[in-house]
Amino acid sequence: MAPLPAQHRAAAAERLDRSRQAAPQVYARLRGLITALALPPGAPLSRTALAKEFGLSSTPIRDALMRLTEEGLVEVFPQHATLVSRIDLRQAGLAHFLRQALELEVVRMLALHADAALSGDLDEMIARQRRFAREGDLESFMAADDDFHARLYAAADKQDLWMLVRSRSGHIDRLRRLHLPSPGRAQNIIRHHRLIAQAIGEGKPDEAQTHLRTHLSGTLGALAAIRSRHRDYLKE
Repeated sequence: MAPLPAQHRAAAAERLDRSRQAAPQVYARLRGLITALALPPGAPLSRTALAKEFGLSSTPIRDALMRLTEEGLVEVFPQHATLVSRIDLRQAGLAHFLRQALELEVVRMLALHADAALSGDLDEMIARQRRFAREGDLESFMAADDDFHARLYAAADKQDLWMLVRSRSGHIDRLRRLHLPSPGRAQNIIRHHRLIAQAIGEGKPDEAQTHLRTHLSGTLGALAAIRSRHRDYLKE
């Protein structure tokens, strides 16, 4: 079986920067496909086929798959198969708890020291998200969503914590992707971002935290609906 969707195969090798280590790039590429559900739960990952498609030896492929396994995004069945894992709801909940705990403090810090340059950046990011929503470009929309939150951490000089959050977010990100096509979901995300940015810009830390808490609770709050549509994707 081909481990990558047809539309990604030709680009796999071309996107690698040969001046950098290969394994982290393969990891990032595969992780992106998994969290976007282009590689859905249960999809097979052949080390031999991946090595051929990326134009690499088996070693960086093995290292990338090992890292994905450590994150729980891939399951290895010795002498049988390597598969994309189901979405672990417990891990998704833990990732949500971590992110909310950190980000509530981030937005509070930013609102207590309002910065006009940050407000301008956030407004531009929200406008970009709105454009992606109109165009129906869900992958770019999700990337812009992450960019919005990454900018908050950067403004608070907490970039390392954003990297920690991202390293734990594989399961919750897949839930987000399942939820995103729901009617009105993208518009709600944009509205929440606007309210968070406005509260930060106006120096209102309590409001910023309230809007952030509402924003981050959206996907887990819709878990019953997600479960009814995608039960085969989930690990209870």
